[in-house]
Amino acid sequence: MKKLSIVLLSMASLLFAQTPDRYDIILRHGTIVDGSGLPRFEADVAIANGFIAKIGDLAAERAPAEFDARGLYVTPGFINIHSHASVGALPRAENMLTQGVTTEILNPDGGGSTDLARQLRDASGAGLAVNIGAYIGFNSVWSETMGPSDRRATTADIEKMRAVIVDGLRHGAWGVSSGLDYKPAYFAQLEEVIRVVEPAAAWRTNFTNHDRLTPESNFSSRVGVGETIAIGEKAGLAPVVTHMKAQGLEQGTAGTLLEMMNGATRRGHYTAADAYPYLAGQTSLFALLVPAWAQDGGRDAMLDRFKDPKLRARIATDIESAMKARFGGPEGVFLPATKQELVEIMREEQAPAGEAVIRILERGNVPAILRFGSEADLVKILQYPATSVACDCGASIDTRQHPRAFGTFPRVLGRYVREQKVLTWEDAIRKMTALPAATIGMIDRGLLASGMAADVTVFDPATVIDRATYEDAGQLSEGIRYVLVNGRIAVRDGRVTGEPGGRVLLRDEHMPTRPMNTVAERQLKLSGKIKPETTVRFAVTQSRNARQAQGTFRLMAPDLAIEATEFGALQTFGRWASFTALGRTRPSSGGPGDARSNVALTVVVDGDDPLAATRGRVIVVSVDGATRVSGVLQ
Repeated sequence: MKKLSIVLLSMASLLFAQTPDRYDIILRHGTIVDGSGLPRFEADVAIANGFIAKIGDLAAERAPAEFDARGLYVTPGFINIHSHASVGALPRAENMLTQGVTTEILNPDGGGSTDLARQLRDASGAGLAVNIGAYIGFNSVWSETMGPSDRRATTADIEKMRAVIVDGLRHGAWGVSSGLDYKPAYFAQLEEVIRVVEPAAAWRTNFTNHDRLTPESNFSSRVGVGETIAIGEKAGLAPVVTHMKAQGLEQGTAGTLLEMMNGATRRGHYTAADAYPYLAGQTSLFALLVPAWAQDGGRDAMLDRFKDPKLRARIATDIESAMKARFGGPEGVFLPATKQELVEIMREEQAPAGEAVIRILERGNVPAILRFGSEADLVKILQYPATSVACDCGASIDTRQHPRAFGTFPRVLGRYVREQKVLTWEDAIRKMTALPAATIGMIDRGLLASGMAADVTVFDPATVIDRATYEDAGQLSEGIRYVLVNGRIAVRDGRVTGEPGGRVLLRDEHMPTRPMNTVAERQLKLSGKIKPETTVRFAVTQSRNARQAQGTFRLMAPDLAIEATEFGALQTFGRWASFTALGRTRPSSGGPGDARSNVALTVVVDGDDPLAATRGRVIVVSVDGATRVSGVLQ
């Protein structure tokens, strides 16, 4: 059998005739910041068929489209893992593309549809300027089952919700999101949350949560972060503290919160975070101010309580307590729709803060910008190695909202890298690309490497900056010169082209949430059969601090032969590994079909899959993004 494998692989070598390279786009003379965190370097980047083909000196090569990136930084496209995108804005996504964002993950904070297949189909129906994926949202699952009231879940309720969580993961969810600060999910008790989300542990994914801050804890961020970590640890999921902050009365305690995350990671439960570079957030005015007991039963029940003079007075007092503890009092509240400070409305209404909020809500729900934190805390959170940059925003045409929707990523680059130098270029790009990809389990984006999807952002390090403000939130950022989405030009010379290059991205069981592992030495060597007539052999290594992997990969199937010619990045995590490469394919044994060069290969070797029907190492080989061969190594 061993001799037969060698013969088949030798035959594969003979089948591969050298064919000329063909590139669609070449970015020349740019400074490459590849997402790994390694030092930047100068090189050309070639793109073929929507994938990264080669990085290096390509002076002798030509392509139909060539761009001079001299003096510019060439990076992977930015991945926003906390997106509240408006479906109507996704065909153009101007506010996101001009920030360098190429991928958005929907349904954060526990929201969104529980029918992911339908949601993603509808969201992509008019075309996509950026890639999209989605979480399965705990809040939506809870409210669909439990309704708007504070009540306990029965065993049947728990089982129903668990099934919806698993169904979402089967349909490609990139994790389980939650917003336990929002009602009615706020009413779920700790053990109920754990019971509902723990089936996701078999998928080796993440639990990202908007922390629950309660009056019983005096609205403590420390207690909220602790709960997120506890849920992740007990449910067997990687906790992610989303839009992380040290709020109100606990300003100055970011170091304590980060040490809590460090402790969980040391205990073997990798814990990550995401953050945006502002000291205020945005949500509905009532959501975090009106007490939970007053929201019990939904909006109509809340409005009825407003009509009771005794309850109204109590609610107003509770609103003011929450406002002081979380946002520094009424001075911390701004209404972007009317561009008014709450203190202005209080003067107009001749009412104290709590009563003014109630009067506004009686006229209708409105968004509010809520100031919460300190610059020193924000810097510490951004510097934490496992914190991704994410905007808590998404594709939108609404210009009366938080400036983060138009400025987050360039603001980090311009303010916190170039001006304040609290992050390096390499680390900031890592936090926008490879780190968020690893946090949610992506394997073919987030790095500039051969075989990776050609999501590419090119920006001017001397000028990149945000222009949006709280008073004028719709100002586009500056300095993003070119953006490619799956190899199609989405931004040219700083202007959105309208090219629908985006795709729906789905996660599967072989894409685990994991810490980044792109600077340590790693290796992978296997050979054998994954089907009776399919032989595979590869030996791939990537030295410490190396920019790309080296080695060999060959596969011979009855109808297909594949060989890698240029390796990209090797990623490893326990008994799981993945690498990308550029290669060529031919029909094997002289069968029909055309030979192809410059095909993108993604290979996954998974020896840790709890969902696998048979024990052993599962191997999945994809060609140009489509699975071609999979099976268990014999």
